[in-house]
This record gives sequence, structure tokens and C-alpha cells, in this order.
Amino acid sequence: MKYFIYTRKSTDSEERQILSIESQISELKEFAAKEKLEIVASLSEAKTAKEPGRKIFGEMLGRIEKGEAQGILAWHPDRLARNSIDGGKIIYLLDTGKIKDLKFPTFWFDSTPQGKFMMNIAFGQSKYYIDNLSENIKRGHRAKLRKGIWPNFAPLGYLNNHKTRGIDVDSEKAPLVRKAFELYSTGEYTLKAVAIILDQAGLRSYKGNVLSVSCVQRMLQNQIYYGVFSFNGEIYDGTHEPIISKKLFDSVQQVMSNRGKKKRKRKHEFAFSGLMKCGNCDCLITAEKQKGHHYYRCTKKKQPCNEKYLREENLVEQMKGIIQKVSLPDEWANNMLAEIDKEKEQVREETKVFVQNLQTQKVEIENKAENLLDLFIGGKGIEPEEYQAKKSKLLNEKQDILGKIRDFEQKGNNWLEPMKEMILASSQAKILLSQSDNQEIRAFLKNIGSNFILKDKKFQFALKIGWRALAEGEPTKTFPNWRRRWDSNPRSPKARA
Repeated sequence: MKYFIYTRKSTDSEERQILSIESQISELKEFAAKEKLEIVASLSEAKTAKEPGRKIFGEMLGRIEKGEAQGILAWHPDRLARNSIDGGKIIYLLDTGKIKDLKFPTFWFDSTPQGKFMMNIAFGQSKYYIDNLSENIKRGHRAKLRKGIWPNFAPLGYLNNHKTRGIDVDSEKAPLVRKAFELYSTGEYTLKAVAIILDQAGLRSYKGNVLSVSCVQRMLQNQIYYGVFSFNGEIYDGTHEPIISKKLFDSVQQVMSNRGKKKRKRKHEFAFSGLMKCGNCDCLITAEKQKGHHYYRCTKKKQPCNEKYLREENLVEQMKGIIQKVSLPDEWANNMLAEIDKEKEQVREETKVFVQNLQTQKVEIENKAENLLDLFIGGKGIEPEEYQAKKSKLLNEKQDILGKIRDFEQKGNNWLEPMKEMILASSQAKILLSQSDNQEIRAFLKNIGSNFILKDKKFQFALKIGWRALAEGEPTKTFPNWRRRWDSNPRSPKARA
């Protein structure tokens, strides 16, 4: 009688069970020599037997059906089958006489009704073991999920901590992951460009592979990097340390969404096209070139409109007039910057109060999430879809608050930096007035205001609060009140606390 030696391990990982195949083959060859068995071939594969579909196993059974061998030598019945289909194939081939014998160093088998019955029991025990193991793994996952612990292999930028069973920030890879988010959020880099930069920086997957464009995209869409994660369709509040803020994550998603929209190529590039809306009918203001000059006009897409054409030179003159109003003399700018330095120390305590208020809001959201869970578990008429949607909303609100807390704890009273930047920009505005770069003028205006309109050939827009304080009066009137005016800025702790 001829036999196939069949050996199997559950994984193809080189780090795990590397000695399993070697030890099985060694033991089986010794057993074959002792029992004087004729071995046709030794077949091995690294694949779980939990589900049917093993290639080498299937080929072996096919060769047995062709008569190349009549028996199988394996270490244990669980090497042959851990599922009912493969186990059934073995029993069927025994019934039809294609397989005449099965031999195991650790298990006795006789091709009799009683032997087949015992073999069925052995296959059933193997299936029970794998099913029970799967349930234990699922139970472990559920326990981790309740604690906010990511239950699988750590994503790029994190490492599995075998002591805590959680994930820790990878000090080498995390900065590069963060850099990828920061680069893409600017809108100046494509996914391919980010992938190239990461490749040049030496960022690789944990298997050592270069990151593909699709891999970079999945990474930039993964919520786990700002503190939450999705598992089996449900979102969880993670206890791991975030690598990025939710604000940065949202910026990346917005850029990615905008990238998916097709942009129509324009015949001409006009500096202020798409910047303004018509003050009469709320349509966009477009531009066209006539006789060597650029003119701006209403698109009139919603209704007839009597807004007249405005020549670009006239529009730029109006814009420069507004820029002149928010331009600060160097002397005033220097005095205000000195006052900011004094103000930083004064608001330190106010910042602490603001952080405490954020902590209170966080606790309130956590209580809402707990109450929501109680209602869902108690069967109080909340459907799973509704529960998931409300839970996701609360977790995202919590992450927003945590992001603000981290910003204040890391930056302290640096909320005054935007004011400092405004003063510096204002003092440099006179340089912009002396230049003829319309793109720079557009960028400056978008920085200081919003809601740009053109009405009756007049350019108008809403200045941001800090800039409004400069534009409303002469510098001599503005300087004594500049701090009081800035306190109404919603970006400051005083206004938000």
C-alpha cells in the first residue's frame, strides 16, 4: 500500500509555527520507516483547515482518486480536517475504498465501521475546537472593544503592546503618518505625491513593502488616527493616543472630497473669478476678456440681472482702498505686538478656566453616550441604525472637544498668535499696495474677510472681527480699544468660555 505524507500548519507567517512543518515531517518519516510504509510523496501547506479550499489537500485527494496512493500519513486527524466538508470527503473516500488506510503516530485508526465512527468523532472534536477557539477570540474582541482597545494588528504608525493588549504610538513611523495628513490637507499634494514622499522618507508597511497609492488613501481615511475606530460596522471611542487631531482629519476628508469633483478647464485665468457673488441676484461673478481688458460681470443664471460690467483695474483700485484702511503704521504695529506679549501672561488663568469648561462638556457627552447605551440595551424603542448614528455623533463631538483640550494644553495661551499674525500682516499690507500681483491681493482679501459681493459696480465683503476693528477708524482711535475689540472674536477663550 502506498501513502502520501501530509503536513500542515495554520499560518504562512515565517515568524509563527516555523518548526511545525519540520517537526511533523521528521516524526512522520521516522514513523514510516518503523512501520515500513511506502511513501509516494510528502505534501505540505500553510493554510488553516477551518474552512474548505486548501489547494494541496485538494490535489492530494485528487491524486488518491486516480490511484497514485491508497493511504495518508498525518500527525493527527486535525491536520487533515477541521471543518465538516473536508472531514466528510475523507470519510466518503474511505467508504468508496479510494482511501484504504489512514495512519497517525498519535491516533489509532482501523478502516472498520467502528474506526470510521471514531474518525468522525475525531473530526468533530477538531471542528469543536476551532469553533470554540473562534468564539473565545470573538469574546476577547468584545472585551477589548468595551474598553476602547483596538483588537487587531496595529495599523501603520502604531505598535501592538503585548502587555496591555492595546496599541502604542510607533515613535519612528507616527511622525511620518502625521506628515502625510499634514501634506495632503494643504490641497497641494495628490495621493501619488504623498506616496512618493513617504517612500523617499523610508516609510514602509510592517511587512517591508512600499506604500501604494490606495494604501495611502486608506490610511488617510482611517479614523483610528484621531482617536476613534470602526469595527464590524460600529464606531468605538479608543483609549489609544491619537496621532493627529480630528480637525486635521476632517480637513483631509474635505480635500479628498473636493478632489473627486471634476473641474472645468478655463480658457483664461482671471485673478478674481469665482471670488464674488452678485449683490442683486446672488449669482456668481464671472470674467471675460474684451479688447485686451478683463471685465467682471454677473453670470445671470438664476434670473435677468441689471448688474453692469466692471473693469478689473477699477475693481483692483477699490480692493486696494480697503487694504489701505487695514494697513497699520510700523510704530503702531510694534506697540501692539509689545502689548500682546504682556497679554499672554494675563490670560493664562483664563485659559485654565476655558479648559475646565471643555472638560465639563466632555463629561456631559460621556453621560449622554452612557444613557443612550442603557436605552438601547434596555430595548427602549431604539433601532440599531439609530443607535449607531447617535453614538457616532456623540463620539465625534467628544473628539472635537478632546482636540480643543489638547490644543490648549499644548499651546497654552498661544491663542493670541492669530492676532499677532494679523498685526504683522497688516503692517506688511503697504508692500502689497505697491505691487501689481492680483493673486496676492485675492489671497490677502480671503484671509481678512468673507462673503465677497459686487453690487452696483461696488466691491463689498464682510471683514473678520479683528480686521474690522482696524477698518472702522483711524489708527489713533483703534489702538486704545484694540484689545477690547479683539475680545469679541469668537476664536478667543474669553468669547468661547
